[in-house]
Amino acid sequence: MAKVKYYYDSDTLSYRKIETKKGSIYKNTILLLLAGVLLMFIGFIVFSQFLKTPNELVKDRELENLKINYELITKRVEESSKILTQLQERDNNIYRAYFEANPIPDEQRKAGFGGVNRYEYLDGFENSSMIKKLTKDIDVLSKQMVVQSKSLDEIVALAKEKETMLASIPAIMPVKKSDKMWMSSGFKYRMHPILKIRKFHKGMDFTAPKGTPIYASGNGTVALARRSPTFGKVVYIDHGYGYRTIYAHMSKIATRRGRKVKRGDLIGYVGNTGRSVAPHLHYEVHKNGRAVNPIYYYYGDLTPQEFLAMQIAAEEEGQSYD
Repeated sequence: MAKVKYYYDSDTLSYRKIETKKGSIYKNTILLLLAGVLLMFIGFIVFSQFLKTPNELVKDRELENLKINYELITKRVEESSKILTQLQERDNNIYRAYFEANPIPDEQRKAGFGGVNRYEYLDGFENSSMIKKLTKDIDVLSKQMVVQSKSLDEIVALAKEKETMLASIPAIMPVKKSDKMWMSSGFKYRMHPILKIRKFHKGMDFTAPKGTPIYASGNGTVALARRSPTFGKVVYIDHGYGYRTIYAHMSKIATRRGRKVKRGDLIGYVGNTGRSVAPHLHYEVHKNGRAVNPIYYYYGDLTPQEFLAMQIAAEEEGQSYD
């Protein structure tokens, strides 16, 4: 119940009840309502900055999730880039060096990302700089992976070629080691047994009984298989890669011109044909048209001790057998 208010009337010298007019009541009520509405509106404006709709809350969660995924992807790109860099270093310094291939320069590995603004289409977004950086990093990584993939394809091809080359290089003795075979003349100046003059002996002589098998020392193609005044029955094998071997003074040829042979294939038998004074095999190795010392091409047959013994024997003075 509302309180009754009074005022002092000086004319009557008494307290009189204050009467409130109905118009004032209505007016005050309306003002009070307007003030309440105004306060509610201001409050809504202020607090709406902190209150979000369900759709806005969903979008905020999606944005936060995207940022987390962006950080994870960025980290994985960085880790992949580090792994690729290590592979590139091994590729240049080990793989390509081993197969005598030129290293791939960094300019070639990372080429194609300068000049025109290729990421202009990503401008205008709230996080454009972040998106452009990640896109560029992925593009650079993809380009480097393509270059590295092509390099590995080249290495595989070189490895296959290297395997073929290693199988072709003369690497075994043309006659098998036995008690009845020994090396009698090495790669040096020696007295010729028939001409009686000092002449450079371009190969090695292996004395063995007539009919001892002779084998190809590496893969190749028979270039010549014939009889000559000097070498008698002789076989020439072209191994490719600049290598050629000669097998002379055979008693019988067991191959023919144009035939493909593999290391260890039978090509003839020890004899005493041509300009020779006893049954033996005269064996030569040529590299790029020049005779080289065959002793360095027996690594597939000799132990270090046997190699040293043969090297000492090859240096002994004496005359050759042809």
